[in-house]
Amino acid sequence: MDLQLKDKRVLVTGSTGGIGKTLAEHYLREGAVVYINGRSEERCEAIAQELAQATAGDARAAAADLSDGPQTEALVARLEQEGGIDILINNTGIFEVKAFEQISDDEWMHYFNVNILSAVRLSRALLPKMLERDFGRIVNISSECAIKPLGQMVHYSVTKTALLSLSRALAELTKGKNVTVNSVLPGPTWTEGVENYFDTLAEKEGKPVEALMENYFADHEPTSLLQRFVSTDEVASATVYLTSNRAMNGQGLRVEGGIIRAL
Repeated sequence: MDLQLKDKRVLVTGSTGGIGKTLAEHYLREGAVVYINGRSEERCEAIAQELAQATAGDARAAAADLSDGPQTEALVARLEQEGGIDILINNTGIFEVKAFEQISDDEWMHYFNVNILSAVRLSRALLPKMLERDFGRIVNISSECAIKPLGQMVHYSVTKTALLSLSRALAELTKGKNVTVNSVLPGPTWTEGVENYFDTLAEKEGKPVEALMENYFADHEPTSLLQRFVSTDEVASATVYLTSNRAMNGQGLRVEGGIIRAL
C-alpha cells in the first residue's frame, strides 16, 4: 500500500530509543525525511546514522531539550530553514512508578513541562504553517493510562489525559484543511523504559523481575485481550497509517490490546 508519505518531512520527538526510534524507522521506510530528536547531539547523530544505513533513508539529527522553550524555538527555526515539517509526532515523554503522596509540586510541573508543554510548544509553532500550506499531520503519543489511569503513576496518567484534550482541541482548528491532529494510545509496550519500570516495580513489590513479567498481565492487566506487551512495531505501523488518512481527524486511536473495557 502506498501511504503517500514519500519525501514528507517528519519530526519524531524522543526518537533515540523506544517507540520513537521505531516510528522514525517506519517513516524512513515509507520514503520520508525524518528528523531524529533527543537531548544529546551525539546520540541523535548516532541513531540517525544507524537508521539511515538500515533503511537507505534520509535521517537527520535534530537535538534539543523540548522542555526548554529557547531550545525548542531554535529547533523550529532550523527546521523551517530546511523546508518545514509536514508531520509532527509528539512522542517525548517521561514516566515512573511513584506513590501519589510522594510526588512534589516540582515533579508535577516537570511532568507537565515534558509530557504536555513540549507538544504544545511544537504544535503552536508548526500548526499555523501547516494550515498555510494546507498540509500537515500532528500525532500526540498518549497512553491507555489516559483513559484507564494508574494509581502507581498518577502524574503520568494525568498528563496523558491532557494530551487527548489537546489533540481534539487542535483538531477543531483544522476544519476544511488538509491537516489533521490525532492521538495514539499505546498499551504496555516493550521498550527500554518498560525494563526500568519492571526493575522499580520488582523492588516495590519485593518480587523477582522474572516472576513479575511472567504474571504481569494476569496480576496487573487482566482485561487485556492481547495478554502480552504491544510491540513498538505495532504502535509505529498504526501511527504511520493514521497520518496517511485524511478522514481520521480528532481521533484517539487505541493500540492497547483491548485493555480498556469500554465501547
